[in-house]
Amino acid sequence: MNFRPSNQTFLYEHDNLFNELVRLNFQNKLPNKILLSGEKGIGKCTFAYHFINWIHSSNENKPYNLKNFEINSQNKSFQLTQNKSNPNFELIDIDDDKKKIDINQIRNLILKLNKSSFNTKPRIVLIDNIEFLNTNSINALLKVLEEPNENIFFILINNNKKILPTLKSRCLNYKITLSFDQSIKIVNKIIYDDVNNLINKQLICRYSTPGKLLQLINYGNEFKIDLKNINLKKLISLIIHDKHFKKNSSIKELTYYLIELYFRSTISINNIKLINLYNLFIKKIDNTKKFNQDEEVIFLEFNENILNG
Repeated sequence: MNFRPSNQTFLYEHDNLFNELVRLNFQNKLPNKILLSGEKGIGKCTFAYHFINWIHSSNENKPYNLKNFEINSQNKSFQLTQNKSNPNFELIDIDDDKKKIDINQIRNLILKLNKSSFNTKPRIVLIDNIEFLNTNSINALLKVLEEPNENIFFILINNNKKILPTLKSRCLNYKITLSFDQSIKIVNKIIYDDVNNLINKQLICRYSTPGKLLQLINYGNEFKIDLKNINLKKLISLIIHDKHFKKNSSIKELTYYLIELYFRSTISINNIKLINLYNLFIKKIDNTKKFNQDEEVIFLEFNENILNG
């Protein structure tokens, strides 16, 4: 199943913020630099795609359904975005073969924004995972954020990570949150089922966002894993032993998250040794991401020294 934010035609549980931005737009007060902050997988990017479609489809056939917060899959702007050919939309994200958003991506963006528009519709730039902008990328981006061309809007996505104050200060920041019950409700609507039928409670109770639960479901479906009858420890061992993390970046990200979940579920305030190991592995994980190191080394070390130690 494809759970990518760009494919989700329904938006759930974010009605109030969506209506607030709609109101600002009607009053010609919509900020041209918006920062959506919240835990990864909470629906920030899906929210952005819906709001962008609402803006772009307003004068098109089969426009956005604001009453039901629904994108019409037959809408022209939606289809152009799906085909990555929408002239009024630019997406910046981490390339699959890289670990940072590099400066060339920002330079190419600036070149595109300096060209004349094909129409009078707002041009919207969505930058996902902004915590992965490197220093050079941020400096280049700050210049275009300070004085954007007319009718250009930026939506930045931050996964509750520390970002430069100079970047944050240029945007109007909206914090997005969900309760655990809201997250379960969203997942059930997307999968047309009860998540409790697919995943055991030990795993469900440790997941806090719909995106992470859907990522886990996708992984289970791809490798035919019975998530209803496997515990956290066995699941991590399976991913590492069979090297599923090499399949794609989503499973690699899932592995990092499961490792952190394992520490959180087993650690106690009196277990100084485990606390020190947790701090050590979190630091190693951060360095692995930061310096583009081989994640297999740290995964095998975790499996041998922590799970089987």
